[in-house]
Amino acid sequence: QVQLVESGGGAVQVGGSLRLSCVVSGISVSSRDWGWARRAPGKQREWIAAISAGDVSTYADSVGARFKISRDNAANTVYLDLNSLRPEDTAVYYCNMGFLRPRADGWGQGTQVTVSS
Repeated sequence: QVQLVESGGGAVQVGGSLRLSCVVSGISVSSRDWGWARRAPGKQREWIAAISAGDVSTYADSVGARFKISRDNAANTVYLDLNSLRPEDTAVYYCNMGFLRPRADGWGQGTQVTVSS
């Protein structure tokens, strides 16, 4: 059974940075596509970044070049580096399998990111 545990969120000021981690168990991260989504208060979950098994990455326009997805196969972990954070980046962030869209189920508990001005 695949389990996902996200961490690394916190409260930061505008312009700050965070690194989110998604520790994966039950499957090798190197063999699948992975991505990150976020759910802001009152909004639907948004798929914002993904990395393919072949290391091709894609990002939503809302995050552009400010965020960077990566993975460490040895640690079986997927990362999301958040830079130049804005108040509108405030959300709960989740990881999951997928590239153009996420797997329908199997979401972790997420990690909260709060950006204040």
